[in-house]
Amino acid sequence: MLKPQGVEVTAVDHGEKLAMLSSLGADHVIDYTKEDFTRSGRQYDLIIDTKTSRSPFAHARALKPGGVYVTVGGSMVRVVQMLVLSRWIARTTGKHLRLLGLKANRYLDELRELIEAGTVSTVVDGPYPLSETPRAMEYFGNAQHVGKVVIQVQP
Repeated sequence: MLKPQGVEVTAVDHGEKLAMLSSLGADHVIDYTKEDFTRSGRQYDLIIDTKTSRSPFAHARALKPGGVYVTVGGSMVRVVQMLVLSRWIARTTGKHLRLLGLKANRYLDELRELIEAGTVSTVVDGPYPLSETPRAMEYFGNAQHVGKVVIQVQP
């Protein structure tokens, strides 16, 4: 998390994941099954989204003036909406919506160093044996996992 830089962090997820997010240092946790953070009236400087399930207007509503929303994946319909509307939203509100394209395996050495130094914590759900991959993928797809789902390829 960004706690070493003094950033106030609000994490949004559901159920049992909230305790894990609090243990990782989130200042606030919101259960999205009970509360829509984009309608709470609270605004954020930065929103990082891995699901992109809400409209671009909802995310813009939840940003402070000059704020930035960044998505790294999710619903293709919502990603396309965001790409189409982002310039108009920026011009009319001063709020910025961005799509972050990730390059495979980029910065792995730096990430490894941060993990080894204890600067970044990882949460692993698993490992699952290779024979359980279909079940593990369904588990992941249903958002039941807590942390990254790991498949063990070798015993």
